[in-house]
Amino acid sequence: MAPIISIADLSKVYASGLVALRDVNLEIARGEIFALLGPNGAGKSTLINIVCGIVTPSAGTVRADGHDILSDYRGARRAIGLVPQELTTDAFESVWNTVSFTRGLFGLRKDPAHIERVLRDLSLWEKRDSRIMTLSGGMKRRVLIAKALSHEPRILFLDEPTAGVDVELRQDMWRLVRQLRDRGVTVILTTHYIEEAEEMADRIGVIRRGEIILVEEKAELMRKLGRKQLTLQLQSPLGEIPPALDGHGLELASDGRELVYTYDTKGERTGITGLLTALSSAGIRFSDLRTSQSSLEDIFVGLVRERA
Repeated sequence: MAPIISIADLSKVYASGLVALRDVNLEIARGEIFALLGPNGAGKSTLINIVCGIVTPSAGTVRADGHDILSDYRGARRAIGLVPQELTTDAFESVWNTVSFTRGLFGLRKDPAHIERVLRDLSLWEKRDSRIMTLSGGMKRRVLIAKALSHEPRILFLDEPTAGVDVELRQDMWRLVRQLRDRGVTVILTTHYIEEAEEMADRIGVIRRGEIILVEEKAELMRKLGRKQLTLQLQSPLGEIPPALDGHGLELASDGRELVYTYDTKGERTGITGLLTALSSAGIRFSDLRTSQSSLEDIFVGLVRERA
């Protein structure tokens, strides 16, 4: 099946000489949740804005649902819904009129049943007659999402959609994202809450200084780059790690009461058996042990530092 978004050799250089994107190549599959991660200024928003037709690329091609974003702008834009970072709405209009008007901008017939469904999904139904100016910041964010869904897009971009919002909205958002994915909508999100990407995304892309440095299935990324740690709680504190254990790469906690052993999750052998034997030979006893798996955030931080 052809990807719903295809980006080839995409670059963006501003008049100031700033290179925002450099030779980006990326394909996004239909019906997946794709998380684009990167530090501030990495090029995430520029990439999204180009695909959505807000920023003009300097070079390269982008196709959205089969439509070239430049030569077939209307077809491409019709397929896309965008939830921007900024809260930009008509303060004096009602929620219902704002969302309905946005649908009309795409040349679609009125569909009150669809608008009602969207507002109910976002817990906005009771506020449908309220003016935007009277809403809280979280409610205004919900209105932006409703506007993006008003024309039933096949692709939905969420640019930092839960930044600075309450827990309730965040939960509503991710519940809605799952429902949209189940309906076949492709969702591309950027987020600073990496635990959300870890929970929601099918694939992860990492962008740094305008370049895509990694694209991987989330599960495979966790398998390839994930690390596990074995923490041993000692019966008696140590002042230092005995020389006989130097080859195991152990770390000693500051209070001397825990030894931490890090191992590769994809390695054929973990080395734990040899470690436990060496500990016994060195006369070191432990009262408890626990394991922990590195998170997506750990992997992301490591990748960005590695490419610095």
